Parts: sequence; C-alpha cells; structure tokens
Amino acid sequence: QAQLVESGGGLVQAGGSLRLSCAASGRTFTNYAMGWFRQAAGKEREFVAAISWSGSSTYYADSVKGRFTMSRDNAKNTVYLQMNSLEPEDTAVYYCARSRISRILGVTTTEYNYWGQGTQVTVSS
Repeated sequence: QAQLVESGGGLVQAGGSLRLSCAASGRTFTNYAMGWFRQAAGKEREFVAAISWSGSSTYYADSVKGRFTMSRDNAKNTVYLQMNSLEPEDTAVYYCARSRISRILGVTTTEYNYWGQGTQVTVSS
C-alpha cells in the first residue's frame, strides 16, 4: 500500500518560516519526481513545487519562487518544503504527491497519482 504522510504544518506569523516533510512508504518513490500542491479554502488545488527523482532539478510556481525551497533525501524516502517569508496568502492545506511518470516534473494534479492527506499551514497577518 502506497502511503505519503505530510507533517510540519502549523500556525505562523507573516514573515516567518516553516519546514514541511513528506515521508513515503509502501511503494517505490525514489525513482519518481515528487510535487507539493496546496489548496486554500474554497479554491482549487494548485501547484507549488516539484523536484526530479535525483533532486537535481526543481520547479516552482511564480507565487513562491525565491521564498520556498523543495528538496529530497532518497535514503530517507522523504521530501521537504522549506517555506520562508510566509504571507497570509500562503494559508492552505499542503499536499505532497508522487508523479505518474518518473521523470516528469508536472504542474497539474492529473500528473500525480499518489497523494498524502495534507497538512494545514496558517499564516497570520
């Protein structure tokens, strides 16, 4: 059974930082690109960041570029999202996901086929 479990969410003031983790188990994740998405209340799930299977390539949404950094540790089957300079607009449930195709850094939800349950990030002004 494939499983992704996010952690690290919480309440933070604007300008603060959080580090999200996503631990994978049950299936092969180390050979696949991984992504982070987020969903604010009443809005559609949107792309945040993606990383290649090796960690050598990353891609970010314009809204988080320069503030968020995605990384991975394949030895630990874990991906991370370091979020700095947080803004109230970053408030959302954050999800990690595994790409359907190992080497594709997708930006749409349909390009991912395994999802975690999400972790809430709330940024107060």
